[in-house]
Amino acid sequence: MSPSHRNEEKIASSGLPLDVFDTAPVGVAVHRGDRLVLAYTNHAYHEIFGDRPLGMPLRELFADLREQADLDLLEDAFHTGRTVRASAIPFTVGDASDAARRDAARATQRYLSFSASRIELADREPGLLLVAVEETEQVTAAEQTRVLAEERRRALLRYESLTTALTQQVWVSDSEGQVIEHSPAWERTTGQPPEAIRGSGWLDSAHPDDRDELARSWRRAVAEVPEVFQYAFRLRQADGGYRHCELHAVPVREGGRVSEWVSACTDVEERWLAERRSSLIRRASRAVTESPTAREAFTVLGSVLVPALADECGIYLLSEFSGPECKPDAGPLAVERGAAVARPGLPPGPPLRSEEVISARHAMARVVCERQPRHATFPPGAVPPDFAAPGTVAWLNRIGAHSGALLPVLVDGEVVAVVAAYVCGDRDPLSPADRDLMRELIERAHAPLSRALQLQRTQQVARALQHSLLTPPPELPDLAIAARYLASPTAAEVGGDWYDSFVLRDGATVLIIGDVAGHDLDAAVTMSRARSMLRALAVDREEPPGDILRRLDVNTLVLSPQESTTTCVLARVEGPPGGPWQLNYSVAGHPPPLLVTREGAACFLDDAQDVLLGGLFPEEPRKSSVRPLPLGCTLLLYTDGLVERPDEDLDQGLERLRRHAATLAGAPLDVFCDVLLAHPAQTGRDDIAMLALRLPAPDDPDVRRGEHPDQHRGVAPA
Repeated sequence: MSPSHRNEEKIASSGLPLDVFDTAPVGVAVHRGDRLVLAYTNHAYHEIFGDRPLGMPLRELFADLREQADLDLLEDAFHTGRTVRASAIPFTVGDASDAARRDAARATQRYLSFSASRIELADREPGLLLVAVEETEQVTAAEQTRVLAEERRRALLRYESLTTALTQQVWVSDSEGQVIEHSPAWERTTGQPPEAIRGSGWLDSAHPDDRDELARSWRRAVAEVPEVFQYAFRLRQADGGYRHCELHAVPVREGGRVSEWVSACTDVEERWLAERRSSLIRRASRAVTESPTAREAFTVLGSVLVPALADECGIYLLSEFSGPECKPDAGPLAVERGAAVARPGLPPGPPLRSEEVISARHAMARVVCERQPRHATFPPGAVPPDFAAPGTVAWLNRIGAHSGALLPVLVDGEVVAVVAAYVCGDRDPLSPADRDLMRELIERAHAPLSRALQLQRTQQVARALQHSLLTPPPELPDLAIAARYLASPTAAEVGGDWYDSFVLRDGATVLIIGDVAGHDLDAAVTMSRARSMLRALAVDREEPPGDILRRLDVNTLVLSPQESTTTCVLARVEGPPGGPWQLNYSVAGHPPPLLVTREGAACFLDDAQDVLLGGLFPEEPRKSSVRPLPLGCTLLLYTDGLVERPDEDLDQGLERLRRHAATLAGAPLDVFCDVLLAHPAQTGRDDIAMLALRLPAPDDPDVRRGEHPDQHRGVAPA
């Protein structure tokens, strides 16, 4: 068996790309393990040292070497990791294949230059790379100097540099970075013919999205000459696909100047996939955990998938969650496009929150019922109508979508949403590995999504309870009453704000505004209980508002000692139908009522200010105050969301409200409320409740006639 055949077999078994050394003009050998067992030799090595058998340890291999100290140098290079070089040293050996010729007397002395470096083999076992050049013809007995022929000296430097960048695809560039030689492995990997690789042709094998930046980085490296140039990019394979690789290039210096570059590529696809997976899982878990609502959680989940795995991602929320009892023939499915993310550069997508009904045969409905993902590839711009929501098909065709995946989102055993991801343009189609990674990201987000959905359900219940209690104010012949409620545009929680208005048996009109501490279902329940109890006390007890609030405080402490603190304004508008009217009121820790005259004078009513409800001394008397109400005036009750801002004191907000309300004194009552509500709605972080009452003007016909002079709106006992 010839050395070349034996070497090729060894190359295949070791996994090392050493075929690049087969035709090298210098001797190359690889030893492995602590005993430095010979694992590879090339043709030039065989010419220098004879037929040395593979699999033999170094000391046994060169038992016939007279200069045994030279072997110490090789072992030192292996154990210390330092490269050892020797020039024009004598070596005297016999023919290792013929035991009879091991006699030193019959051996011939020759001269050798070599370089020995420790390397790591493909299986991560340590090894030793030996590069040797015989110089017997160039060295005489009088001059044992380091004189090398230019070609062989350059070859020695070139292949020594490969100890830094040993890998599968290797090529050599000139000082300007133009490829002049390459290994056969590069052709086999990329499918490029030899003539296409030379010069800058090797750049054509890079992915189009990576090519320009790779070229710029390579030109910069050639100009600046770093010790090692490293760059990761996607390399086209012979089958047309792409794999991630890492480029290493080492300059070969002669006399302080770069004469060549030795470059090599290492396939790092598996490492890249593992790192991408870990990074995406960390991002998804962190982002979803920090999202306060289910919609935001789905949006950030989409932003993790795009653009890492897809060009567009839509999250479709189910109007009714689907449990394991879902059947394939369950009928149409109602979905809502609750979140969507598209990579930069794509045109705006369809609007969110547009509910669509899809048939039971639609792929999305199948995903919901079967609880398994679906994956499809199709011609660009020809998205199957049964694979995308009807409202997105035209848009997906416009962007040239050619591959997609539908994945169910299961939370606590129910399918709550479907993730629809698509790729378009020159991007590779979604692979099964991409789909599986998407599914893993969704599953890893289960816990925070579950919490967000539970919170969403709680908020929906609380919001429904809250709105059910915000009944329209009564319609009265001589008094105008308007109410407003606005949820915060930024807060995700449910507030405890409420208002109420009704007419008592004695004819007095009751106005109530309140705010329960907290922003959850408990706050909404407490608000409901306080509202109902205060209604009952106001109807049953014809006494000053401060006394009624004291009774509410006592009852709350006895019946629900764990209730949250509450602020409140209780007011009675008292007087005959045509006036005059007065306001009998009490304030429990709440922003004071605002009175605006028809002439535009505005002031806060703070004579009846007292502590909030739920305090330490519920039995203590509470203040009540009576204030005349001039004709044409406007009385405003409100919650703190109308005046509070995070960047200023409450007094500033109150003064701003007073000035603003004064300018609206002559506006219709509905306009008065809407204008006051508009500005804080854009900047506030809390819910807002408002209750406004307008008295008739002096020129009102009912006032001039003085209708029902014998009837009075009940005046509470002093």
